[in-house]
Amino acid sequence: MLSLKLAWRNLFRNTRRTLLTCMLITSSLVVIILVDGIMLGMIDVMVGGITKTLEGEAQVNQKGFRENFEPELFLNDPDAITAALAADERVAGHAPRVIIGGMIASPYNTTGGLIYGVDATSELGVSRLEEATFKGEYLTGAKREILLGKLMGELLEVSLGDRIIITAAQVDTGEITQELFRVTGFFEFGPEEMDQTLAFINLSAAQPLLGMDGHVHQIAVQFVDPEDAKNKALPTLTRLNQGNVEALGWLDLQPSIGGMIEMSSYASAIVGAVLFILTSLGVINSMFMSIYERIYEFGVAKAIGTTPRQIIALVLFEAFFLALMACAFGVLLGYLASSYFESNGIPMGRMEMSGVLLDGNMHTEVRAYQFVAFPIYVTLLTVAAAIYPAVFASRIVPSQALQRAL
Repeated sequence: MLSLKLAWRNLFRNTRRTLLTCMLITSSLVVIILVDGIMLGMIDVMVGGITKTLEGEAQVNQKGFRENFEPELFLNDPDAITAALAADERVAGHAPRVIIGGMIASPYNTTGGLIYGVDATSELGVSRLEEATFKGEYLTGAKREILLGKLMGELLEVSLGDRIIITAAQVDTGEITQELFRVTGFFEFGPEEMDQTLAFINLSAAQPLLGMDGHVHQIAVQFVDPEDAKNKALPTLTRLNQGNVEALGWLDLQPSIGGMIEMSSYASAIVGAVLFILTSLGVINSMFMSIYERIYEFGVAKAIGTTPRQIIALVLFEAFFLALMACAFGVLLGYLASSYFESNGIPMGRMEMSGVLLDGNMHTEVRAYQFVAFPIYVTLLTVAAAIYPAVFASRIVPSQALQRAL
């Protein structure tokens, strides 16, 4: 108890130095909390850009279909797959799709692209197509309606109600077929590649166009728990991986994004390590200055029988109290800053990474562990940084200290 009292009093013998060191530790903790929140927010945007835009959290396709979108590679028994998904309590939604590569022509221009045939109702549960429709109306199920990307609409020079002709090859015969549609809406997902090359029609119109007779190319899946999509051993997926059918989560569908997420965790660790080194140097410097100011007192203490272990404990207690004060302020400031940026976001501008659009503000994420684990780490590291000065103080020779000479 005596060591605790002395350590607490010694902190305020030089209040200015204590406050400056406290500010250094506090700033490091606030930065670590903010960096972690930003990384979590970025990961959420990147994953959401894949799983909530169009891809879904998982997909069921015939093997090889995603490589070139060959129309012949369709699912032979989609009804059995959809029935299995509907009966699985882990699955929140699923949507069948037909994907056509063809020519899209207006009275003014022509372009190539992918035409998705979707079930308007099922698609609501796996993608944000309805939310992305900014002009006109979302699909209602009418036979000849079509949604165009914003950039595709500008290229074709069309507006709502204009005619669109889709030209594609039928799956069974290879014959060229054409169908007339009317523009009922425009969507904007964000990435230029998607808004310029994609169009959506109803599944009931796409299947006859390709002569697929009830078959589909793809079934997109969303889970109740998004973490299930990362589990390669998930029974929902493994049961469907039979024969030519493959069921993959988004990490397998987009490995580049998975690599970027893994790199972001390393980035947080690197930032934390750099801040720890800088903070440790500040703590060591502060503790040494405090020891040099009290070197005469340490000499007297050693001369009257104070053990090296007691001196080490005294210095470490000082560092511990310093860390506690700094963490108290750091948690408060970190929570206020992180909460503010969670609500208002950090201006990041507009950029695209691996097909994922980062547009506008980056919102941080506030998690409970940030205000429990990080302060504990900072406290332990601050005490660890004080070990060297504490050992130095314990080795002071009383005869030299009493002469104020080392």
